Amino acid sequence: MIEVEGLTKIYGKKDSAFTALEDISLKIKKGESVAIIGKSGSGKSTLMHLLALLDQPTDGSIKINGKDTSKMHEAELGRLRNQEFGFVFQQFFMNAHETVLSNVALPLGIAGVSSSERSKQALRALKAVGLEDKVKSKANDLSGGQKQRVCIARALVNNPSVIFADEPTGNLDSVTGEAVEKLLFDLHEKKGATLIIVTHDADLAKKCDRRIRVKDGKIVKEVA
Repeated sequence: MIEVEGLTKIYGKKDSAFTALEDISLKIKKGESVAIIGKSGSGKSTLMHLLALLDQPTDGSIKINGKDTSKMHEAELGRLRNQEFGFVFQQFFMNAHETVLSNVALPLGIAGVSSSERSKQALRALKAVGLEDKVKSKANDLSGGQKQRVCIARALVNNPSVIFADEPTGNLDSVTGEAVEKLLFDLHEKKGATLIIVTHDADLAKKCDRRIRVKDGKIVKEVA
């Protein structure tokens, strides 16, 4: 599903240039769960952002279902992100003064889905994460664990084929973190979505089919 060859990312120019990733090649199969691990500054979040097409590489190629993304126009990339990808970040990136339902329905609005259909699909996603009773609540009034579950609902509302999760339990206590982990893996198993997680959490990483360790911008080890 995702094939990367010679991926390199350099920030800055000349004397101030910094190589965040260097000559990375990997394949991620459809329906696989993969943990990208490594110390802070290793390049793991940069790698995920490139895989998720949220940033462009300096060199190398990213193919999604055999299509070279470097040959896609921005509008086509936007449609691909919106229709095929779901995102769960450590920072919640929610509109604090909008309702929970509006936050979850946001990707559908971008996709041009009608208002009534947006509400139906957003409610279905909220039921999947056990938050149907918070539909009219403001995002600002939720706990950290509830906000993360809203983010998961938003990630799955468009029935994505790939879910990207960047430190999804990083801001949560252990009990809430375990609940969020279970939710992600349940969705992965029931929906058959590819799950790509960036994490410092060794226990979370071990639950994935494969672990990719990044050090100094390079893949140093893969463990199945």
